[in-house]
Amino acid sequence: MRHALIPCLRYEDAPAAILFLCDAFGFVPHVIYTDEDDQQIVHHAQLLLDGNMIMLGSVRDDAQDNLYGWMTPREAEGITMCVYAVVADPDAHHAIAVAAGAEIITPPHDNEGYPGRGYDVRDPEGHVWSFGSYDPYAPPVGDA
Repeated sequence: MRHALIPCLRYEDAPAAILFLCDAFGFVPHVIYTDEDDQQIVHHAQLLLDGNMIMLGSVRDDAQDNLYGWMTPREAEGITMCVYAVVADPDAHHAIAVAAGAEIITPPHDNEGYPGRGYDVRDPEGHVWSFGSYDPYAPPVGDA
């Protein structure tokens, strides 16, 4: 099944962000479209994590970005959303993120009030990511 909701993000330094997301979080490039004249400008990239996708691109001062009001967390002085990703082993995933230099917001912990375990992390440009073992698609605990 293909997922119909795909988070889209903007980065000041999209090539560096792609490397970080792959090294720290385990994403794999699916496709990356860079500018013909300037390879540092990513028009569109798709990264996969366990069959799930995010899309991202470089911050651009163009009509589309201005129409949408795209802002990086730094420009917004905060975030308006975070991305949650289900991972089999949050503790092992956390160790890889730490080794890659990720800024840990909350270390691995058991979820309070619902099953699973997770941790929260900020990428180098301020986007917040939550990785955890809680699978929102799984039947609720106690259901037959």
